[in-house]
Amino acid sequence: MINKDLDIVKQKAAAIVEAAGLFLVDVEIKHQKVPELWILVDSEHGGVGLGTCSKISNELGIELEELSSFQGRFRLNVSSPGLSRPLSDIRQYPKNKGRNAKLKFTKEDNYHSIEGVIYDVTDTHITVEKPDGNLTEIPFGSLVETRIIPKI
Repeated sequence: MINKDLDIVKQKAAAIVEAAGLFLVDVEIKHQKVPELWILVDSEHGGVGLGTCSKISNELGIELEELSSFQGRFRLNVSSPGLSRPLSDIRQYPKNKGRNAKLKFTKEDNYHSIEGVIYDVTDTHITVEKPDGNLTEIPFGSLVETRIIPKI
């Protein structure tokens, strides 16, 4: 599948996902013989239910059958990103406030890593409370990766 088709899939998916009150996090294509499309969606408020994923999958499946690149053969998976994937959209941060996270970021051309609780989120930065109680502000533009650390 060429990049043009990937862009079309993203456009179609984004429209359907937004109509469902969610936002598109990512689109991945795996396996070239029989393409397997992963549509990752999230919500700014709460989780993403199985019924919503199923509805999006049904609607998007009909739209994608029209693309000649798939020739009627593809697998479609609609899912939330899950905790194993790093946060990739600013809209994912507010609902993770209060959760433990490991963050990688740049500061003065150097890479840094900290762990702590997502203490606050604004339009421009995230504030992390480190285990010693100190607060660190990190601009979104400096973030390289944020992973939520699940409670065990």
